[in-house]
Amino acid sequence: MTETANERDVQDEIARLEAQLKDAHSRLRQPRPQALGARDGRPLAVVNSPATLPNSTPHTLLLLSDSALPLGSFAFSSGLESYLAHHKPLPKSTSAITSFHHFLHLSISSLGSTTIPYVLATYIHPQDLETLDNDFDASTPCTVARRASVAQGRALLSVWERALRPKISSEAVEIAIGNLSSFISLLKSSSVQSNEVSPNGHFAPLWALVCLSMSVPIEQTAYVFLFNHAKAVLSAAVRAAVMGPYQAQGVLASGWLQGEIEKALERSWDVKVEDAGQSAPMLDLWIGRHELLYSRIFNS
Repeated sequence: MTETANERDVQDEIARLEAQLKDAHSRLRQPRPQALGARDGRPLAVVNSPATLPNSTPHTLLLLSDSALPLGSFAFSSGLESYLAHHKPLPKSTSAITSFHHFLHLSISSLGSTTIPYVLATYIHPQDLETLDNDFDASTPCTVARRASVAQGRALLSVWERALRPKISSEAVEIAIGNLSSFISLLKSSSVQSNEVSPNGHFAPLWALVCLSMSVPIEQTAYVFLFNHAKAVLSAAVRAAVMGPYQAQGVLASGWLQGEIEKALERSWDVKVEDAGQSAPMLDLWIGRHELLYSRIFNS
């Protein structure tokens, strides 16, 4: 009698365990987000399935804002080296970091007023690339700034042609790719026929068209353009011993820099190319006098 009761208890326990196992299997098969860093039964973060990940625009922005993008931007100081040379010694009431912040403010403001209108105009009217490139060249009186712009623009064209050129996915992309291809052909043919007036290949209009060809929105195109400029100036500041790399990263991540970029874009957003002009004339003097320095670590 006791043995029969024990067998019945064992069978009941087996049935209960099998029911629990079946229920566990059913719960395991149900799709649900993965929790990262769960604490007290509450997930700190949720990882979505690949089907809900964002589109390719963030990936493109990471490519275009990468410091390893071979544009040669870090070979130039955008006038910082000359500015430092012309401000020695600093007044006792002004620190090197404060002076640098003043320069960076002027540099971003200047780039916004002189260059952003051409970036926006080229993005909106890609068929006018050659005209806008020529107009930008005519509106850049500083020879040193002109050389830097052309060097970076032609480097960007090489990178786009060899690595970044996308497949045609829309009419706007097709127009941008067509205009860029035509411009590259014109540059190559003009280098052979040197007696003809050749296009210049300035950085700002070409940046706009490359971003358009990669389906980057116009707002992000303009923002990353100024952000990359600030990053290059901060890199120059580190190499010129104005600040350390951690301080530079702090400035790059600061709300102050974000505000400076947003204010520069807001001021220049509705400015036409014929109204674009230098808001900080001293910058042209500092950049232009860079090649007259007795010694320098950056290109002119």
